[in-house]
Amino acid sequence: MAKERTFLPRIFNAAIFILMEVAALQMLSRNADLQQIWIARAAHGVMGTVWGSTQAVANYFNLRRINEDLARENFELREELDSYRTLAHAHRADTAGVARGRFRGFDYIPAEVIKISRNKQHNYIILNKGYEDGIQEKSGIITRSGVVGIVDAVSAHYSYAFSFQNSDISISGRLGDEGATGLLVWDGIKSNGAVLQEVPLQYKYAVGDTVYTSGHSLMFPPDIPLGIAGEARVINGATNEIKVDLFQDFTAIRYVTVVHNTAFEEVEDFNL
Repeated sequence: MAKERTFLPRIFNAAIFILMEVAALQMLSRNADLQQIWIARAAHGVMGTVWGSTQAVANYFNLRRINEDLARENFELREELDSYRTLAHAHRADTAGVARGRFRGFDYIPAEVIKISRNKQHNYIILNKGYEDGIQEKSGIITRSGVVGIVDAVSAHYSYAFSFQNSDISISGRLGDEGATGLLVWDGIKSNGAVLQEVPLQYKYAVGDTVYTSGHSLMFPPDIPLGIAGEARVINGATNEIKVDLFQDFTAIRYVTVVHNTAFEEVEDFNL
């Protein structure tokens, strides 16, 4: 009981103090323009801090939606680019007197990486799309920065793929716009390291040339930029092996595009 009697006066005194402070602030705001400005600025500062924090939290939770929108936009742009490439190849074929339709078309399906390994010699990727989404085996996986891998197995809702960072994977690469072609493979050491193998010695190139997909593969469209050519060494006195710094950052892959050659099965029947 004694404690309650001691506690109540403290509450009463605190309430009186707060009321007096509020009254003093009201008097200052009414009687002095300068004090009113200071009070308004302080209030605005508090409000700005609160609103800024709230917006930062909202932006954070919107990042996934923004990333998905960007991935969808990138997918649509790639489809549009492929249609232009098809027209360009058809035009060149007509100009050369070659029958139309030799350029292989590709279907494009956006997907998200849900798991990826990077610390092995046989790395893999798992995507969140499967055959119910149109994904097929032996499809390529690309981004705007290059080639990521090749689909090996498909379930209803997921796909398992070999990463390009795999000692068993090679793709056909080309030096520059009209240069020599060779097999591009991961160097097995650096995340962005590769080598372009079996390049004939008679073909010249310059360090800094861009390496592209050649279009000789059934799994990837032509002219996808892959990386920058570096120094070369001669292998068995017959071919060059050229170092390549890849554009693709394998430590930061999330959204990809799966590409499937619409003529893959038909061409495969020839056992070329």
